[in-house]
This record gives sequence, C-alpha cells and structure tokens, in this order.
Amino acid sequence: MHASTETASALTPLQTRVAREILALARREDLALGDRLAESLLAEKIGTSRTPVNVALHHLVSLGVVYYDANRGFFMAKPARDVTDIAAQFFNEPDDPLYLRIAEDRLAHRLPDDVTEADLMRQYEVSRSELRRVLSRMQEEGWIERQVGHGWQFMPMIDSVEAYEESYLFRAAIEPTGVMSPTFSVDRVELEELRRRQRFIAEGGYLTMNSVELFEANCEFHETIAKWSGNRFIAQSVRRMDRLRRLVEYRQARARKPRQGQALEHLAILDAIAQHDLLKAAALLRNHIEGARRAKVHAQEVFAPST
Repeated sequence: MHASTETASALTPLQTRVAREILALARREDLALGDRLAESLLAEKIGTSRTPVNVALHHLVSLGVVYYDANRGFFMAKPARDVTDIAAQFFNEPDDPLYLRIAEDRLAHRLPDDVTEADLMRQYEVSRSELRRVLSRMQEEGWIERQVGHGWQFMPMIDSVEAYEESYLFRAAIEPTGVMSPTFSVDRVELEELRRRQRFIAEGGYLTMNSVELFEANCEFHETIAKWSGNRFIAQSVRRMDRLRRLVEYRQARARKPRQGQALEHLAILDAIAQHDLLKAAALLRNHIEGARRAKVHAQEVFAPST
C-alpha cells in the first residue's frame, strides 16, 4: 500500500485521472490475464493524448496490474476482476483538489454565475496556469464557458433536487425518442460488448465494482444507445447530461443492490433491441429512467452537504 501511494504521488492530476480511467475501463470490460491494452485505443476512449496514457500504464505496471513487453506493448498481468483492492484505493484517492473545491463551491452556490480568473486566483490562492488547466477541464465537461472578451460563466448545473428531477425528465423525453428515430442503427459488436459488460455486473460484478465504476458503466450504456440513434443532438445531449450528473454522483455513496437491478433492466432493453422490437425497447428505456428518477430524486439526501 505504501509503495503504491508513493508512486501515485509522482503522477500529475491528469496522469492520475487517466490511470483511474484505464482501471475502470479494464474492469468494466472484465479483461482477462494477458489481454492487450493498446495505447492508441485507450487514448481515443479516454479522450487524451498517448503521453499521459503511457505514463499511467507504466504506473499500473509498478502496481502489478499490467506488464510491459518492449516488443508488443502493455498487457493485463492479472484478471481485472482480481484487482478490487487496488481499484478501491485508486478510486478513493482524491481527484484534482482545485477542481473538487471549485465544483463543491459551485454546487453549494458559493460562487456566482460569472467569475474572473483574477478573482478565482485570489480566492483559491493558485497560479493562473494551474487555474486555467482546471477551467479548461471544466469547459470540456460542459459546465463553464469562457465569456467573449472577459471572464467565465457557469452553465446550468444539477445543483438541486429540482434540477436533478428536470434532468431525468429531459432524459426520459429524448432517450426513448432516439431509439424510435428512423436513423436508429445498431452496431452489433457494440451491442454484444454492452451485453457482456452488463451481464458481468448483474451476475456479481456489482459486488466488487465501486460506485464510480458502476456509474461509468451506466453512462456507457446510455451514451452508446444514444449514439445508435444517428441523431447528433440526442447523442451530444446525453453525453452532456452524464457529465453534469457525474459531479453529483461522484460525491455520493451508492447502494450496490440497486445496481444489479439496473443491469438487469439494461439487459432487457438490449434484448429488445437485438430482437428489433424498438417500440418495446423505447418503453423499457422510458420506464427504466422513470424508475431511477423516482428512486433518486425522492431520496433528497442526494444534495445533503458532503462530509
């Protein structure tokens, strides 16, 4: 434990986040001993360059999760389902502290809609380069935008029970519509991959996967179906909603049992899609989102102050 913590301290916040996402991806796909981890593919899926991916993979080598062959690249040194302890440590490590402080202050309404870099530098006692690095990440995630000429503006966020409910009502409107779109087209390879991952969760993966991993698997399911709609606006909207939900969901401890039920519902939706019964798939998807809305929104502790 001490050795891995010591190694992690040498990583930048970006490299730490990339290593965390590689671990999550490996466990979500239930990779086996010897499965290859292609740097270019990982960089594409995570949305970064190959440089931080390479550093992160070498970090995972030092933890015994991955091994490196100079001629062939990186491979799993053990099954992904057998690295639960390392994954738990990794996901319990804090994200970028400045990012979390700004996110927490915004969710708690301690920051105004419009801010300047000078004000934020004074408030958080950071350099302009450090602040801009975090603001760029926030801009990429869609919850802050640079204003023309001066300052930054926070975009609408899921920062209250009412906003959380609105987000579910919006998703219940657009996601089933995407399934019924005339341009809906299934990628059979992606369909089988989703089935395999959701089946793994339902059959016991939910017991070893942490809340972040479960949330990311949920996002992958919904974003993939939205992409199949063939409608760029639906696909972009679902991705943006997931990014906004991430800020709330990551702060909360989640019960594991409901995640098994969600995976079973996901499998039923995928089965209907595979059978070309899109009317049934859309109805199941709408019921699935409505069920999640009732369960989560009515449990108003979602927005209780974190401790």
